[in-house]
Amino acid sequence: MTNSFAKALKAQLGRIVLVFQGGGALGAYQVGVYEALHAAGIEPDWVIGTSIGAINGALIAGSKVDERLERLEAFWRRVEINGFGGLFQAVPGAGAFMSNFATLSGGLSGFFAPNLLAFTSPFSALAAEEAGYYSTSPLRATLQELVDEDVLNAGAPRLTVGAANVATGEMRYFDSRQEQLGLAHILASGALPPAFPAVRVGEELFWDGGILSNTPVEAVFDDNPRQNSLIFSVHIWNPHGPEPRTLWDVMSRQKDIQYASRTLSHIERQKQLHRLRHIITEIAGYLPEDALKDGRVRKLKSFGCATRMHVVRLVAAPLPGEDHTKDIDFTREGIAARRRAGREDAERALDAQPWNGEFDPMEGFILHEV
Repeated sequence: MTNSFAKALKAQLGRIVLVFQGGGALGAYQVGVYEALHAAGIEPDWVIGTSIGAINGALIAGSKVDERLERLEAFWRRVEINGFGGLFQAVPGAGAFMSNFATLSGGLSGFFAPNLLAFTSPFSALAAEEAGYYSTSPLRATLQELVDEDVLNAGAPRLTVGAANVATGEMRYFDSRQEQLGLAHILASGALPPAFPAVRVGEELFWDGGILSNTPVEAVFDDNPRQNSLIFSVHIWNPHGPEPRTLWDVMSRQKDIQYASRTLSHIERQKQLHRLRHIITEIAGYLPEDALKDGRVRKLKSFGCATRMHVVRLVAAPLPGEDHTKDIDFTREGIAARRRAGREDAERALDAQPWNGEFDPMEGFILHEV
């Protein structure tokens, strides 16, 4: 595939949008997805992310095109650890346990470090911006080096990151089209409590947007004005799974469901809403010219929309043997496996090109499961 393919794709379908969920170490899958698109000459016009998705999004939007993959790779190298699997081959699960213990006890270079005072007692008096088991000062330093804020705010691509307002409990999307974004916005989107402390943006405190909506695809459909789009919605938590048979299974399944954040119901709602917008536009076409001059009718017509959204949903398959601790699996092997899976899934989607075909003209939201 070449740049001509990418240009033809945008001419046919409109803007290219990447939507990234939050999920810690699972975000390596998103790197693979971007790698496949980049290799095909496809660069996003808009990146929307929460938590690790916001970090990956900032690395893409805050870098020049020819530096994006390099910056993503640099970040993930800084947060990886050497696994212990080779040392504990005779004891199933021992290697993963030791790797996770090393992460939880010592933090991750370039990402987070233990806040010792928080570990002494849950009642330790801490400032609002320090109330977390870990400090994300290392992450701030890493992003300061790898994200160019001038490029980030240049608008190509646009970046939107989700965060939860601590005081009001409401979701807030920070958007580079509407305001200048900085590291505080990215850190706020990834401030998952109680591990990480809230981040102050202006006068308000924010936590990780994933506690309210970990799949921020609604930002695309609530955008104004809407545009024809090809949306790669990258899901690193799988809403489908087997019945749990042990408490260990229960913890894993519960986490998947929680952070998949009602993806399928959101999709169905958006399909219904977009179909209604198409119906309004279709009905307005039958009205006489005199009726369309009426201000009330014009206002009603404005609720319609003729745009078409092709949503390619990429869902990360579970790796063999993973469990509820998978989002802290920052081992070199785990990161490499998830990145490879993301790249292969995205390559399959590009090869299949499911957006080519005959579709109901009343459908403005077309979902492609690859």
